[in-house]
Amino acid sequence: MTPEPKPGPMRISPYVGGKSSVLGANRIVKLSSNENPHGASPAAVAAYREAGEKLALYPDGGATALRNAIAKAEALDPDRIVVGAGSDEILSLLCLAYAGPGDEVLHSAHGFLMYPISAKAAGADPVAAPEKDLCADVDALLERANENTKLVFLANPNNPTGTVLSEGEIRRLRENLPPQALLVIDAAYAEYVTKPDYEDGVALVEERDDVIVTRTFSKIHGLAALRLGWCYGPPAVIDVLNRVRGPFNTSAAAQAAGEAAIADRAFIERVRDDNTAQRERVATALTEMGLTVTPSEGNFVLVEVGEHGPRTAALADEFLQTRGILVRRMEGYGLPAHLRISIGTAEENGLLLDAMRDFIA
Repeated sequence: MTPEPKPGPMRISPYVGGKSSVLGANRIVKLSSNENPHGASPAAVAAYREAGEKLALYPDGGATALRNAIAKAEALDPDRIVVGAGSDEILSLLCLAYAGPGDEVLHSAHGFLMYPISAKAAGADPVAAPEKDLCADVDALLERANENTKLVFLANPNNPTGTVLSEGEIRRLRENLPPQALLVIDAAYAEYVTKPDYEDGVALVEERDDVIVTRTFSKIHGLAALRLGWCYGPPAVIDVLNRVRGPFNTSAAAQAAGEAAIADRAFIERVRDDNTAQRERVATALTEMGLTVTPSEGNFVLVEVGEHGPRTAALADEFLQTRGILVRRMEGYGLPAHLRISIGTAEENGLLLDAMRDFIA
């Protein structure tokens, strides 16, 4: 006899991240993982190095200084913040705490792959609602919500599509969901949004006890290697998360770097402005090549290349790899005709666009 795991984990297809290498390439242009091409704030790097002098000490289990820094930067109550090993950990903890066998976790069809993975790990059943024009559809989500729905995950902006729902649509969703369902607004890309009718969900959290917002340091802050995220929620949900999380779930180095990163508002602004300009450049050029680009509010664009014929997303990916350019194929998200392309530096984006022109030619 061998130990038998619970059924939930065995239903999981392990998450596969974007490629980071290709054989034979002299130079890699990695546009596959939505990383910050500018790296981290120099202040965050300095704080990380300083923390290296105290590696023998346990971190602050409550991440007090980091929570206070987040609260100051975002005008929030630090007692309603929980810090995690990436926002991924917080999503998993929410499933662990609020969903299990017989329960359902609702998400949009092309939402982040960690939603169904976390649901299955907890023994719950993920339910995907169709999208409309590659954007979450409130009516479709509401049609699939029922007495078994315990969590609703909404990425806004969504990964991999880059689309957003307006504040009004999110409020309509929350007001019509079953009362036992916790709405989780995943705002990992919030800092990149330029649309005037966007709201990251914090206002809704302040008004209700059934909404929580998750954020990350992996994107605009450039701290993906440190695995650091946070959430803001109602006191009762925060209390539950603090009960189920590990006592030292984030390292001292990550906390120190995060504290410095969120305080460096000038760096954040520079990265946002550069991303906005380069995102427009890439989207416009790809559109002029005859490709369909979904309007994005993230640090990436979703590009429809094709699924059949002489020009497919798979063939484009293979061609780009011969140039050392790595993008993300979307079969795992149910979008085999598409590629997700992270926004890089001006030079990297130029190399990508030149390669795409050669592929199409």
